[in-house]
Amino acid sequence: MKTTLERELKLDAAAGFELPDLPGTPLAGRVFTSTYYDTPSRSLGRSGITLRRRVENRRSLWQLKLPRADGARAELEAAGGASGLPSELAALLVVHLRRGALEPVASLRTRRAGIHVVDGKRSVAEVTVDDVDVLEGRRRVDGFTELEIELVDEGADHDLASLGRELRRAGAKRSEGRSKVRRVVPVAEPVAPTKRATLHEVLVYQLRRQFEQLEARDPGVRLGGEPDDVHRFRVATRRSRALIRAVREQAGPKLTSVAKELGWLADLLGAVRDLDVLLARLESGVATLDVDVAAGGSILDTLRVEREARRGDLLSALGSDRYLALLDAFADAVESLPDTLEGDPRSPAEAELRRLERAADEVASNPSDEALHSLRIHAKRARYTAELAALTGGKRLARYVEAVTKVQDVIGEHQDAVVAEERLRAVATPRSALAAGRLIGLERDRRRGVRARWAKTVDAALDAGRAALR
Repeated sequence: MKTTLERELKLDAAAGFELPDLPGTPLAGRVFTSTYYDTPSRSLGRSGITLRRRVENRRSLWQLKLPRADGARAELEAAGGASGLPSELAALLVVHLRRGALEPVASLRTRRAGIHVVDGKRSVAEVTVDDVDVLEGRRRVDGFTELEIELVDEGADHDLASLGRELRRAGAKRSEGRSKVRRVVPVAEPVAPTKRATLHEVLVYQLRRQFEQLEARDPGVRLGGEPDDVHRFRVATRRSRALIRAVREQAGPKLTSVAKELGWLADLLGAVRDLDVLLARLESGVATLDVDVAAGGSILDTLRVEREARRGDLLSALGSDRYLALLDAFADAVESLPDTLEGDPRSPAEAELRRLERAADEVASNPSDEALHSLRIHAKRARYTAELAALTGGKRLARYVEAVTKVQDVIGEHQDAVVAEERLRAVATPRSALAAGRLIGLERDRRRGVRARWAKTVDAALDAGRAALR
């Protein structure tokens, strides 16, 4: 299975658009037909996932595109025909395929021409003009022209921007960036809550978003190789648990049970995510160790082995009936939330602000590591409930969300340093002890930096919360 990272910019153009004179070599003309698939509930489209079978010169390939950070997408490609989805791609779409057999949603024929753009010796991008026919059977029923600038090799974001400007000067127009299939089969976006929305309405909206985030990131977590997938997947479980906790007295037994199961899943995700964070921060430190870099590398190798073991545990869980039952229970619980939640969407945020105030009052001027970590947990809960309230609008609530998120980030840096020291002590060997000691010194420097500024960050968040909620 071939995997590539796709970084591109899409533009609209009129039929007959001709590319300006760009430096590079012409690409060979292509004609291909793509049949796009989705589940009966259109869960792939809602998740930002694209699945298609492309036929070109009688060769058939299945292509799966998964969302990545900053608008990029991972494209996976496997050989296969009309008989069905290749097994390696089907294994990534388990949570979606449980909704029913795939069905075709659109068929497009594309005629592509373009240029491989270079900048001196740099291979920068492929700029293409796609004339697209929308088909019903073999009959054309509609069409459009689309430009794509896709970075290759040494291409960078500034190249995307520069080429985009040049194409717009030649007559192209900005586009919404939707994929071809989304232009033909749009996905209905959830209606955002209004200023007068009730607690029930904002909670249903936000929990649905978390559920959809689980479905969107599940394939990437199974695939591996992108830490951001695990991070976003985990955040969705934590945000959901915090919201359910905030309304637990009114939420009913279904959501309470879901929160417990989300805790099981969050623990497995946390074991992987914590090692991702730890490895990323230690890799930069090891690079500074000069004569001790090899010993530092052995520490990283030990942690990578542990990370793979924890990932194995996570994959086993994702392959279990328990996980699929959790997803079904989550969806059912959200749709059957009791009407007793018809209150003020600000009320959970007000309650968590009071808890954050009390926690801050109880923290000493030179708190223990445990006390700071506990304060961060309160800040995280305050953030998620503030986000819920902010769905109804308001600049003050938005500023509070930003301020309390900063508390979570600042104290989180401290906790990461604490955990890093603990793990370094646990994995150090006689040969790597000196390297571990030097890395611990770097982590202690980070902790001291946080301790010099955490209190002001907390005070600013509390002030913002009072201004927004009282």
